[in-house]
Amino acid sequence: MTSSSLAAVTAIPADARAQAWQLEQWRQFLASKIEPEWRENEWDPEKWLFSGDVDNPATVAYSCRTASCSGVMRAKSQRCRECSKAFAASGLEADVFDSMYRRGPKRAHFVYNPPAQCRAGAMGGRCERPAQTRGVCRLHYSLWQKFREREWQKDTEANLTAWMVTVPGYDSMPPCLVNGCGRESHTNAGLCSTHYDAWRRELRKRPASIGAAEWARKRMPYVSAASFSLAPLEDAARVELLFALQARDRRGGKISPHVMRTVTANVMNLPSLVLAPRERTAAEAFGGAGDVQAFVREAMRSLRTAYDEFSGVDPTQRTVWDLVALGIASETGGPPRKNAGTVDFEPVNQLWLREVMMEWARTTRPNGSQLSKRLLAATVASRALLVRRGSGMEPEGVGFADMTAIANAFRELPRENGTPYSNKYRATLFSEFCQLLEFGRQAGLMDAVSGGFARHASHRIVVEEPNEDDIGHAIPESVIRQLNEKLDTLGDVPFGEIDRVDVKKMFRTIYILLRDTGRRPNEIASLKMNCLEKSGEDYQLIWSNYKGKRMNRRLPIDEDTAYVIKEWQQHRRTMTGAAHSPEFMFPAATAADSKMHMRSNAIANTIRAWADGIDRLDGELTDTEGRPLPFDRLLIYPYAFRHSYAQRHADAGTPIDVLKDLMDHKDVKTTMGYYTVTLKRKREAIKTVRKHVMDRLGSPAPMTSNTAYERRAVAVPFGGCVQPNNVRAGGKACPLRFQCAGCGFYRPDPSYLPAIEEHVRDVKANREEAQAMGADEWVVRNLSEEVAAFKEVAAAMKKKLEDLPPEERAEVEEASKILRKARATNGRTMLPVTVVSPRREGV
Repeated sequence: MTSSSLAAVTAIPADARAQAWQLEQWRQFLASKIEPEWRENEWDPEKWLFSGDVDNPATVAYSCRTASCSGVMRAKSQRCRECSKAFAASGLEADVFDSMYRRGPKRAHFVYNPPAQCRAGAMGGRCERPAQTRGVCRLHYSLWQKFREREWQKDTEANLTAWMVTVPGYDSMPPCLVNGCGRESHTNAGLCSTHYDAWRRELRKRPASIGAAEWARKRMPYVSAASFSLAPLEDAARVELLFALQARDRRGGKISPHVMRTVTANVMNLPSLVLAPRERTAAEAFGGAGDVQAFVREAMRSLRTAYDEFSGVDPTQRTVWDLVALGIASETGGPPRKNAGTVDFEPVNQLWLREVMMEWARTTRPNGSQLSKRLLAATVASRALLVRRGSGMEPEGVGFADMTAIANAFRELPRENGTPYSNKYRATLFSEFCQLLEFGRQAGLMDAVSGGFARHASHRIVVEEPNEDDIGHAIPESVIRQLNEKLDTLGDVPFGEIDRVDVKKMFRTIYILLRDTGRRPNEIASLKMNCLEKSGEDYQLIWSNYKGKRMNRRLPIDEDTAYVIKEWQQHRRTMTGAAHSPEFMFPAATAADSKMHMRSNAIANTIRAWADGIDRLDGELTDTEGRPLPFDRLLIYPYAFRHSYAQRHADAGTPIDVLKDLMDHKDVKTTMGYYTVTLKRKREAIKTVRKHVMDRLGSPAPMTSNTAYERRAVAVPFGGCVQPNNVRAGGKACPLRFQCAGCGFYRPDPSYLPAIEEHVRDVKANREEAQAMGADEWVVRNLSEEVAAFKEVAAAMKKKLEDLPPEERAEVEEASKILRKARATNGRTMLPVTVVSPRREGV
């Protein structure tokens, strides 16, 4: 240190010297964390200059889509202002214009179009200075002007070329004093011509002179739209921003030059960002677009976390935690969250309970969802204790009665908007609180709390049984038909670097798979490229049941669905912008996503936006004048298509064990939910269908009462039977061996149509097998006649349905669905009439 600088330091007040020392220590601490080889092809650490690579997907800088233009854009596939004007005036097609148009060089693009070398001095050593006018440097052009005036030479290109080889070249000038400028100085001041002019203009405005070197120290270089400089900033602030940029890069965020130019202009005179007053570094103080403010919030979060480390402060000791700074993931197994998020432990008023909650969070490091749920449980318990004697502030004072009060608080817990939570969710929250107490005891944090402050059997929250009349969450088929007609509007959303046309095709495929396969959203999102398998003439979807932890399952799908998958797979292999997820059908938006496949929330958000954007969706209900009422769009979400798939099969009478396999349910009770029909609905359905019973010849044979219909609904696969002995034997005494179509006691109705058609297919298959076995002619003939007889029954039934008015036909079809569902759960017997309780009649 020189004597003059030492004198300057000693003149600084003691507190100022301490602040300067602290600032330098902080700068050195951050500098030790800087990655020296960060983005070597874009970052110049000597010049503190970032020159963005337009081919780097992690940099927000894109070439103008016009082939000859070197302009840089902030978004992909855009034209610069000049090219846009030229395109508008050209009248050409976009692709033709982009390939043919030739834009002249522009001064603003000198980073990509550096000036040529001076052509003078070829005989006496080539001039090293850049060409300025007519291919020569400024000095040689001035000499040429004097020469032609003195020698009376004409100012022609030939005379200039001949003159250039007669003069010596000059060495290059020192670079401009402005760090990162990249131009040679052309004046004694050491500045390039552009910066020299700016310096002179500023001198004219200031009463006191300022040296060129001092002025250049705080000056930004002239850079392209893909570049920015940190050189003019104060030493600590410069390192802070570089540290924040590298932290953002590690989290998978993009570097945006236009954002950084705005940020650097706002912090030009700040010694440090993290030590500056909060109002100076608040995101709102920077103005600009949302991306500027978002970067400032992220940068300050990274810097404050680093400053806590520098100061030896544990951020988890604070009552407010920054989830991003602590690296807490949003979900289990997911990457650290990127969006801002905080959690406040202050609402837990009792200090001993708050410490248990915070220590649990410190120790287990839960994801954001787990943390927020358990904190809510602790907050509910804290509020319940506040109204007790002593407010629960002293751990020695809480006991069994306080625990009972807490259990009651959970039983009555409403949402913030006043609507009630389900008992299942209340029970889950109460369980979370009890687990927190168990952790506190095991960790030795609740030694002073009495053993009576614990869960007891009387504290159980009963989970109510679901309402049997609840039709579930299935989207009605009529609504699905309306959605199918609007498929062209689905998926018009940005998704990473993928082209919008590809995004629409991708979400259209996802919708069809949700609709046709009944898989959960995450199961569709994670499908592999090899998810389609063909066995003989049938196709199967290979998928994984993550919820049940059963991987590589097989689901039969129809040919149309398989065609949609094959079509997308072929398109997927040629699609750009998704190279980071080569093995998945539906890629993640960015390479930073650890799952590497699309997240289910992206599907949910897109389906929600699509449904909200459809101008009209009619529901199944009508108003007093018979006009359809609007369908509630909140009921349209990805998981609802799984319910629709199951309900579709249940309504068609698919046997319950078959649907259990299709849904991959572990317990048949889960599948039973889709077949649930109340006795009241069954009786109403029988009342409708019994009027349309016919005999084997198609003549009407209506049942006089529900009881008569139920008595004759014995174990006959294809309709009712009125043969007395067979009815008494529960369907086990049929003398014709179930060749019902030839029996006078056969009484089918429309609810049996799918079963009849399936039986026809089975008999045809038996006939082909009999022919292959060389069976006698009478056997084959008998099977053929049985096929013909059942076909006549089905044709007569369909004809009768077609002749009905539309309203009555719809009523019969709906009643038939209900009865098929009842038969699927009860076996072949229609209703368990022998165990019907009168008390259930009105259910």
